[in-house]
Amino acid sequence: MTTVSIIGLGWIGEPLGSHLLEKGFQVLGSTTSAEKQEKLSQKGLQAIRFTLNPHPEGVGFNLLFQSEVLVVNIPPRTRIGNGAFHLEQIKYFKNLIDNSPIQKVIFVSSTGIYPELTSEEKYAEDFPLSIENTGNDTIFRAEQLMEKDRKYDLSIVRFGGLMGEDRIPGKYFSGKENVAGHTRVNFIHRQDAVRMLAWVMEKELWNEIFNGVAPIHPLRKEIYEKNALDLGIVPPASYQHEPEGKDRLIDSGKILNSGFEFEFPDPLEFKYS
Repeated sequence: MTTVSIIGLGWIGEPLGSHLLEKGFQVLGSTTSAEKQEKLSQKGLQAIRFTLNPHPEGVGFNLLFQSEVLVVNIPPRTRIGNGAFHLEQIKYFKNLIDNSPIQKVIFVSSTGIYPELTSEEKYAEDFPLSIENTGNDTIFRAEQLMEKDRKYDLSIVRFGGLMGEDRIPGKYFSGKENVAGHTRVNFIHRQDAVRMLAWVMEKELWNEIFNGVAPIHPLRKEIYEKNALDLGIVPPASYQHEPEGKDRLIDSGKILNSGFEFEFPDPLEFKYS
């Protein structure tokens, strides 16, 4: 039985833990509050209180670093500050891994790492990124820290916009004026994000980088209007009158070539709760 630790039993980590339990994995995860710890326990998920503040805090959290596989899902709060706090978190975290028996790590990253726009038709995983061209230097530096002088197998999964269940794109722009609707999306349904992380483990796809986005890229306007129609949400009141520009699209061909199949390949067909 493979043992897996999930750092961050949140919006992705919790359903991932449940999914892995169903598949016969032994799962241990982390949460930051006693209240959430109790709720997770009721769902059959064992959790340890653990916080990176940015140094590690908690009781008995070393147990998290005794598993065979570690999933690291610590999203940077890039809208707050300059990213320095997150990079300190990653440094402390990396030190914990380096001083543990862990051999395999999945690091959850973001397609925000890619530049805003280039002449590329689509961004694939082999696009040459640098601190000069990255779309988000905090995400870029975090990946670099995880890669540096490592003694473990590392796979990085760069997710696009995580949607599904209670995250409904149309809800965020309901009734708003002058909404940007002319660009195409790089979304992934939560269910597929969870399945993709499990797929990397099950298929032993180590020392790779994978983009996690649905292969179909509808227009934002199409999604907002479909959400309004299907879910009774008020659509945007008006859209920006912008000329059609070049879309910043992310290529998911690499994970598809590994045999992975999306349950929700088209964001127009995403399921919501």
